[in-house]
Amino acid sequence: MVRVSRERFEEWVGDALDDVPEELMLAMSNVVILVRDQNPDNPHLLGLYEGVALTRRDTHYAGALPDAITIYRQPLMAMCATEEQLRREIRVTVLHEIGHHFGIDDQRLHELGWA
Repeated sequence: MVRVSRERFEEWVGDALDDVPEELMLAMSNVVILVRDQNPDNPHLLGLYEGVALTRRDTHYAGALPDAITIYRQPLMAMCATEEQLRREIRVTVLHEIGHHFGIDDQRLHELGWA
């Protein structure tokens, strides 16, 4: 297990977001990125997308609360032995959850290496 401060972890989530191609970041709509210590219902969960994927939105979506992508700090730190590995896993988790925002299912995310 590697331990890093919350500030450093959040910085690495920001770095992962910086790696997302600009055209994809511009296409993201009504979504927030959050960092939490762990999911209360599933403490081993690395990340979670909650919302309506862009591919499923229709004209009735207007005025909806933002979708949320949550990255869970404790389980990611627990699965990594080095800071380099943690940074890599944060990046994969961020990309995985952004993929869900774009309507990509888990099978395709695995094929892309984002799982």
